[in-house]
Amino acid sequence: MKKTKYSKVFRIIHWTIAVSFLILLLTIFLRLTWMNKYNVAAIIQDYLKDSNQVLSQEQLIALAKKIRQPMWNWHIYIGYVLVGLFSIRFILPAFGHMKIQNPFDKNLSTKMKFQKWAYIIFYFCVITSLATGLIIELGPKEFKKLMEEIHVLGIYYLIAFIAIHLAGVLIAEFTDQKGIISRIINGTKDND
Repeated sequence: MKKTKYSKVFRIIHWTIAVSFLILLLTIFLRLTWMNKYNVAAIIQDYLKDSNQVLSQEQLIALAKKIRQPMWNWHIYIGYVLVGLFSIRFILPAFGHMKIQNPFDKNLSTKMKFQKWAYIIFYFCVITSLATGLIIELGPKEFKKLMEEIHVLGIYYLIAFIAIHLAGVLIAEFTDQKGIISRIINGTKDND
């Protein structure tokens, strides 16, 4: 089987997107666990008990949200970075780089069709997440609640895609694409 070659442009975009997604997941994980507004409010409440100060639950939640806001800003900033990266990703095919794959090609194996469809579904989900995120931040406030409900679903496709992607890379590495991991990291001399 022909070994895939990855240009420098491809590798830079790929790894920048990968790191951005990992930072997004970290901010989501922190927001859902240690930096959960209820956990932070409980910590504040415990601290205030020692100083005989009392805040209402609403005040505690408001303060907790303020404390975690700088962390959540990173989620927003990385979202903007991803809008830029995916814009570049979808413009690059016009310049002969990172072509969008055609899953309808009759000459493709079932495995290759699955892989190409997985990427198309992934791109659709990413575009949906980025669009809803932009509407949440920049759009009319009457759409915010609906957009947040859709946007939150992004964690499910992202975790699923990462798992499928990593499994596919490992399968490829140990079967018909030996060296794929080193090629996506280092590239090859003849295509840089």
